[in-house]
Amino acid sequence: MPKTCDDARAFWVTAPGKGEIRGEVLPEPKPGDIAVNTLYSGVSRGTEALVFNGRVPAAEYARMRAPFQSGDFPAPVKYGYANVGTVSEGPAALVGRNVFCLYPHQTRYIVPADAVHVLPEGLPPARTVLAANLQTAVNGLWDAAPRIGDRVCVIGAGTVGCLAAWLAARICGCRVELVDIDPAKASVAASLGVAFRSPAGAQPEADVVVHASGNPEGLSTALEIAGFEATIVELSWYGDRPAALRLGERFHSRRLTLKSSQVGSISPAQRARWTGKRQMNLVFELLGDPDLDALISGEDSFEDLPSVLARLAARPGGAMCHRIVYE
Repeated sequence: MPKTCDDARAFWVTAPGKGEIRGEVLPEPKPGDIAVNTLYSGVSRGTEALVFNGRVPAAEYARMRAPFQSGDFPAPVKYGYANVGTVSEGPAALVGRNVFCLYPHQTRYIVPADAVHVLPEGLPPARTVLAANLQTAVNGLWDAAPRIGDRVCVIGAGTVGCLAAWLAARICGCRVELVDIDPAKASVAASLGVAFRSPAGAQPEADVVVHASGNPEGLSTALEIAGFEATIVELSWYGDRPAALRLGERFHSRRLTLKSSQVGSISPAQRARWTGKRQMNLVFELLGDPDLDALISGEDSFEDLPSVLARLAARPGGAMCHRIVYE
């Protein structure tokens, strides 16, 4: 028999620009299922702002579904993919363990045991809300393929951009710049050990450019600063917004490569040997660095999520990762 609505509560986008907390009926666990009590979830600022505002293109409705999404775009829809919780029911080896799951914002849920990633001992669950964003950044750096000593420019100091810059700065000899229009992001860049520049101050002749601002103007900046035959990796997702670019100028004469990167598939450079599980284990290892706490720019309670997401979606580039706390 299904459990009562009182056993779980979830955040739903009920119409473009509106959301509410709803009771959820949980299914009876099947063999191999586990129950998870959520500790934290993370708001993936760029994507969730587009979903909240109803900006998912109709042609992308199927491809943009989250693994445990309920409902359909544009609304009503239960969407999200950064959930950290504790296993309360299931195999004895998992009960009491903290896990990460690509699950929406919900207080408690039932999933197959193989849908979760068990956190290593000692990894703070509160920091692990960054896992999905860091997985995106890892895949983006694999696609960008910077080499020892390269000049790397990351445009857009949101969560994914900051993580990409942080990763690139750990490649021997790489000089990394993080570019953003918001000067307040300079302190975050400093905490991550990378240089900060305004778009006007970005250094030319970059060997690799990673664009993660979500704004076509940032991509235009990428075309301006990329060196001869350099690669520009596009990590932004624009939803239903068009992106106008001047491709008759430097893009053509400098033989630039514009390349998309998306976390739904492992980079071709690594796909033959890497699985999603191996990739997530790497993400957990990288999340052991306490410097990444600088990317959590705020937190609110789950019950306040409708007003919180409305505020965040109104200015999606304003903050970093926003953590949701569950009692």
